[in-house]
Amino acid sequence: MQYTVRNIPKVVDQALRKWAAERDQSLNEPTTEALTQGLGLGAEPVRHRDLSPLAGTWIEDEDFDKALAQQDQVDQDLWR
Repeated sequence: MQYTVRNIPKVVDQALRKWAAERDQSLNEPTTEALTQGLGLGAEPVRHRDLSPLAGTWIEDEDFDKALAQQDQVDQDLWR
């Protein structure tokens, strides 16, 4: 299949050209590889091992804060 893609951002063009030059490949090879990986269609999908999808999703919850504060209290009868 053949595509014509327009309006490629300059930074993407530069990265693809650098990638191709480092591997002594045509521009087509790293471009198709980047598309394949970006769509999760590579041999092995990229596994992200961080919590970045959760970043910035914290919601203040008064009930949660109360429950957490209760866990911080020491029951003196249990520690005698």
